[in-house]
Amino acid sequence: MHDDEPRPGAGDEAAHHAAYLDFYRRQLVDGVLALPERERRTTRLPSGWTPLELLAHVLHMEQRWFGWRFLGEEVADPAGDWAQGRIGETRWAVADGVRAEDLAARLVAVGERTGAVLREHELTERAALPRGVDGPLDLRWTCFHVLQEYARHAGHLDIVRELGGY
Repeated sequence: MHDDEPRPGAGDEAAHHAAYLDFYRRQLVDGVLALPERERRTTRLPSGWTPLELLAHVLHMEQRWFGWRFLGEEVADPAGDWAQGRIGETRWAVADGVRAEDLAARLVAVGERTGAVLREHELTERAALPRGVDGPLDLRWTCFHVLQEYARHAGHLDIVRELGGY
């Protein structure tokens, strides 16, 4: 167990989801911010993404699932992490001049919003917007989906940092 990994007894199921989402979100933020600026914008993988693009991706991904899809809120740019503005269409992209610190601050704010959603809604509650043939997904499924995406990307970032000698 990592020293800061959530411990048993964090509360109910929603509180455990929130604690693990915070844990993985913090790992990604800390991992990207610990890199030198040049490394944040350097790709080390055949897929071509950079640590900065990964940070932008998880920011938009979490906002899409909890704010846009689950709550049905207006989101200025739900596909803002994708180069062509369409989810999955090409690859992730971050505009020149976007700083990791700014993305990290936005991600923390999105995480606070997610925490509020988990405190204020039942895990069996259905999303406002359907997902294709699956229809409206419940909040529990959404939590597991976002959690596995964070965990997967935290592992990806670990590999990138190791390849770069960090």
